[in-house]
Amino acid sequence: MRSNFDFAPLLRSSIGFENLNRLLDSVTRAAEGDVGFPPYNIEKLGDDAYRITMAVAGFAREELDITVQENTLLVTGKAADEAQPAERTFLHRGIAKRAFERRFQLADVIKVTGASFENGLLNIELQREVPEHKKPRKVEIAEEATLIDGQTA
Repeated sequence: MRSNFDFAPLLRSSIGFENLNRLLDSVTRAAEGDVGFPPYNIEKLGDDAYRITMAVAGFAREELDITVQENTLLVTGKAADEAQPAERTFLHRGIAKRAFERRFQLADVIKVTGASFENGLLNIELQREVPEHKKPRKVEIAEEATLIDGQTA
Protein backbone atom coordinates (compact mmCIF):
# COMPACT_ATOMS: atom_id res chain seq x y z
CA MET A 1 0.00 0.00 0.00
CA ARG A 2 1.40 3.35 -0.99
CA SER A 3 0.41 6.56 0.71
CA ASN A 4 1.31 10.12 -0.15
CA PHE A 5 2.10 12.56 2.62
CA ASP A 6 1.10 16.20 2.28
CA PHE A 7 3.69 18.25 4.19
CA ALA A 8 2.15 21.60 3.14
CA PRO A 9 0.27 22.17 6.44
CA LEU A 10 3.45 21.48 8.40
CA LEU A 11 5.52 23.84 6.28
CA ARG A 12 3.02 26.66 6.74
CA SER A 13 2.88 26.36 10.52
CA SER A 14 6.39 25.20 11.46
CA ILE A 15 8.84 27.64 12.94
CA GLY A 16 12.49 26.80 12.68
CA PHE A 17 14.56 24.24 10.86
CA GLU A 18 14.74 21.59 13.60
CA ASN A 19 11.06 20.62 13.71
CA LEU A 20 10.82 19.77 10.03
CA ASN A 21 14.19 18.01 10.12
CA ARG A 22 13.11 15.91 13.12
CA LEU A 23 9.92 14.88 11.32
CA LEU A 24 11.70 13.91 8.11
CA ASP A 25 14.44 12.13 10.07
CA SER A 26 11.90 9.98 11.90
CA VAL A 27 10.14 9.11 8.63
CA THR A 28 13.38 8.09 6.91
CA ARG A 29 14.55 6.11 9.94
CA ALA A 30 11.31 4.14 9.97
CA ALA A 31 11.65 3.49 6.24
CA GLU A 32 15.28 2.36 6.53
CA GLY A 33 14.65 0.15 9.55
CA ASP A 34 17.14 2.11 11.69
CA VAL A 35 16.69 1.22 15.35
CA GLY A 36 18.56 4.27 16.57
CA PHE A 37 22.11 2.97 16.83
CA PRO A 38 24.15 4.56 18.16
CA PRO A 39 22.05 6.62 20.55
CA TYR A 40 22.81 10.34 20.68
CA ASN A 41 21.89 13.57 22.45
CA ILE A 42 21.77 17.08 21.05
CA GLU A 43 22.39 19.78 23.66
CA LYS A 44 22.05 23.52 23.49
CA LEU A 45 24.99 24.90 25.47
CA GLY A 46 24.31 28.59 24.90
CA ASP A 47 22.71 31.01 22.49
CA ASP A 48 24.94 29.90 19.62
CA ALA A 49 26.62 26.72 20.87
CA TYR A 50 25.46 23.12 20.52
CA ARG A 51 26.88 19.66 21.19
CA ILE A 52 26.04 16.26 19.74
CA THR A 53 27.01 13.42 22.08
CA MET A 54 27.01 9.88 20.70
CA ALA A 55 27.33 6.73 22.81
CA VAL A 56 29.87 4.62 20.93
CA ALA A 57 30.83 2.07 23.56
CA GLY A 58 33.43 -0.43 22.41
CA PHE A 59 34.77 1.73 19.58
CA ALA A 60 38.29 3.13 19.58
CA ARG A 61 39.03 6.66 18.39
CA GLU A 62 40.67 5.27 15.24
CA GLU A 63 37.49 3.38 14.30
CA LEU A 64 35.38 6.59 14.17
CA ASP A 65 35.24 9.10 11.34
CA ILE A 66 33.57 12.53 11.19
CA THR A 67 33.02 14.22 7.82
CA VAL A 68 31.31 17.52 7.02
CA GLN A 69 30.27 18.09 3.42
CA GLU A 70 28.04 21.00 2.47
CA ASN A 71 25.26 20.91 5.10
CA THR A 72 25.62 17.27 6.13
CA LEU A 73 27.52 15.97 9.13
CA LEU A 74 28.35 12.29 8.68
CA VAL A 75 29.56 10.18 11.60
CA THR A 76 30.66 6.64 10.79
CA GLY A 77 32.01 3.83 12.88
CA LYS A 78 33.66 0.71 11.56
CA ALA A 79 34.89 -1.92 13.97
CA ALA A 80 38.42 -3.08 13.27
CA ASP A 81 38.73 -6.76 12.51
CA GLU A 82 40.01 -8.39 15.66
CA ALA A 83 41.00 -11.99 15.91
CA GLN A 84 39.05 -13.43 18.86
CA PRO A 85 41.27 -15.44 21.17
CA ALA A 86 40.18 -19.05 21.53
CA GLU A 87 40.01 -18.73 25.35
CA ARG A 88 37.45 -15.89 25.15
CA THR A 89 33.86 -17.14 25.21
CA PHE A 90 30.92 -14.77 25.62
CA LEU A 91 27.84 -15.99 27.46
CA HIS A 92 26.06 -12.72 26.63
CA ARG A 93 27.23 -10.03 24.24
CA GLY A 94 25.16 -6.91 24.89
CA ILE A 95 27.63 -4.23 23.77
CA ALA A 96 26.83 -3.64 20.13
CA LYS A 97 29.93 -2.95 18.10
CA ARG A 98 28.52 -2.99 14.62
CA ALA A 99 29.30 -0.62 11.80
CA PHE A 100 27.10 2.46 11.70
CA GLU A 101 26.53 5.62 9.73
CA ARG A 102 24.62 8.55 11.25
CA ARG A 103 23.79 11.70 9.25
CA PHE A 104 22.80 15.09 10.61
CA GLN A 105 21.49 17.88 8.40
CA LEU A 106 22.99 21.21 9.44
CA ALA A 107 21.56 24.64 8.79
CA ASP A 108 23.68 26.96 6.63
CA VAL A 109 24.83 28.93 9.68
CA ILE A 110 25.96 25.90 11.76
CA LYS A 111 29.67 25.09 11.72
CA VAL A 112 31.43 22.09 13.28
CA THR A 113 34.16 23.48 15.53
CA GLY A 114 35.66 20.34 17.05
CA ALA A 115 35.24 16.85 18.42
CA SER A 116 36.45 14.86 21.41
CA PHE A 117 36.26 11.23 22.51
CA GLU A 118 36.20 10.22 26.15
CA ASN A 119 34.79 7.27 28.12
CA GLY A 120 32.93 5.83 25.13
CA LEU A 121 31.25 9.15 24.28
CA LEU A 122 31.93 11.07 21.08
CA ASN A 123 31.29 14.80 21.52
CA ILE A 124 30.91 17.01 18.44
CA GLU A 125 30.92 20.76 19.07
CA LEU A 126 28.80 23.00 16.85
CA GLN A 127 28.63 26.79 16.61
CA ARG A 128 25.99 28.99 15.01
CA GLU A 129 27.71 31.72 13.00
CA VAL A 130 25.24 34.09 11.40
CA PRO A 131 26.83 36.38 8.77
CA GLU A 132 26.24 40.11 9.18
CA HIS A 133 24.02 40.30 6.08
CA LYS A 134 21.69 37.64 7.57
CA LYS A 135 21.40 39.17 11.03
CA PRO A 136 18.21 41.07 11.80
CA ARG A 137 18.48 44.81 11.46
CA LYS A 138 16.20 47.63 12.47
CA VAL A 139 14.47 49.58 9.68
CA GLU A 140 13.50 53.10 10.63
CA ILE A 141 10.08 54.36 9.62
CA ALA A 142 10.15 57.84 8.07
CA GLU A 143 7.75 60.60 9.11
CA GLU A 144 6.32 60.99 5.62
CA ALA A 145 6.67 58.96 2.46
CA THR A 146 9.26 60.16 -0.04
CA LEU A 147 9.05 59.33 -3.71
CA ILE A 148 12.05 58.15 -5.64
CA ASP A 149 12.72 61.54 -7.26
CA GLY A 150 12.82 63.28 -3.85
CA GLN A 151 9.30 64.71 -3.87
CA THR A 152 6.96 64.00 -0.97
CA ALA A 153 3.66 62.30 -1.47
